[in-house]
Amino acid sequence: MKIEQIYTGCIAHAAYYLESNGQAAIFDPLREVQPYIDRAAKDNAKIKYVFETHFHADFVSGHLDLMKKTGATIVFGPTAKPAYEATVAEDNQLFQVGDCTVKVIHTPGHTMESTTYLLIDENGKEHGLITGDTLFIGDVGRPDLAQHVIADLTEEKLAGYLFDSLRNKIMPLSDDLIVYPNHGAGSACGKMMSKETTDTLGNQKKFNYALRPDMTKDEFITSLLTGLTTPPGYFPQNVLMNIKGYESLDNIMDRGKRPLSAEEFETAANETQALVLDTRSATDFAKGFIPNSINIGIDGSFAQWVGEMIPGVKQEILLVTDEGREEESIIRLSRVGYDNTLGYLKGGFNAWKSANKDIETVDRITAEEFAEQFTTQQPIVIDVRKKSEFDSEHVEGVTNIPLNTINQHLAEFPKDKPFILHCAGGYRSMLAASILKSRGWDNFVDVAGGFVAIKATAKVPVSDYVCPSTLL
Repeated sequence: MKIEQIYTGCIAHAAYYLESNGQAAIFDPLREVQPYIDRAAKDNAKIKYVFETHFHADFVSGHLDLMKKTGATIVFGPTAKPAYEATVAEDNQLFQVGDCTVKVIHTPGHTMESTTYLLIDENGKEHGLITGDTLFIGDVGRPDLAQHVIADLTEEKLAGYLFDSLRNKIMPLSDDLIVYPNHGAGSACGKMMSKETTDTLGNQKKFNYALRPDMTKDEFITSLLTGLTTPPGYFPQNVLMNIKGYESLDNIMDRGKRPLSAEEFETAANETQALVLDTRSATDFAKGFIPNSINIGIDGSFAQWVGEMIPGVKQEILLVTDEGREEESIIRLSRVGYDNTLGYLKGGFNAWKSANKDIETVDRITAEEFAEQFTTQQPIVIDVRKKSEFDSEHVEGVTNIPLNTINQHLAEFPKDKPFILHCAGGYRSMLAASILKSRGWDNFVDVAGGFVAIKATAKVPVSDYVCPSTLL
């Protein structure tokens, strides 16, 4: 039996490839499925099953395209109700993949259909658990997502189900089992996941707060629900796509890979409701960009910030990218369900400049310049990091408006006085700058390098207060 984790860092996602004696199975695949097909071909194996641990909220799974391209059977756990052909397994049902066995263990809590798959090798030895969002390394799945799709599934009910699943289904299993979760640190599907992406179940029983053996159900529920942040707005939209089905990625790529001249791009932007999305770096964007475009850099947590900041997965999009990264941008948009890319600017931003089109810029200052202004002019400063980051450490006397709340707090950005923006390193503050520019603000500067660079100057007072909520 061969088991491999296929990890995608930009969305902190882990899919799994299982192969035995010429047959293969994929667990929780991403939207682009060719890498899984190629992996099986390398082993001369046929993909027999696509196992889904649950209806994912943070990405659109590739299960449907894998089924269409390979003939594989899609398998969900008990209670799942997909709107397409799939096997809805029973608790404890066994599936053969070559000479090994996959056992279904229904573990509701994160969602009602959430299922863990126990891997049993060709010798009958229990090897590992593919846990989806039921059990992470150092954490467990948040229980508040399903209620955004089914109202009467309260987070308290789901937390109670998860407690029972962990105690009755997972914790009695052997300590030497390898835990293979669906996500690692950086995912919004949990609160405090480890950077490690696998561990033994025995080690998790010792160190995972949620598996403490003497914890009561009430204590578990309270602990699990404390400190939960509001889930990103695209989560319920992705869940519905995974339940109801979606358009093939091949069609999305054919539509999106449409090169547009500067003239054609401008016409499309004027004649449609498309958002102009610029995926270049913050540094390049600041030097010049198409008016009203939004900057979300491809070299960062791109898909997550697209989902946070672009309302509605059906939004039409026109792309400005570094040359050669157009296809990558379309794929990474599709991972979170943004399937309506209408085309891209051929030749990138340089083509726009060469056509003598209007451009805008964002003024930036260095951390040294910030320190000088801060100590001599007492400027208005707005920090767009998360509240937990701000509470942990920040420049004294500045205002915190987290990036994902900016549209609800625009009135707090002054228009009659200059101000300074910063985040941790410059990625998020440039996204904020692009939004403000598109809404008419032009009286601010951004700090290149953000808080990290500011702190390194050691020239401004920094608070190191730690908010108790960040310790949970």
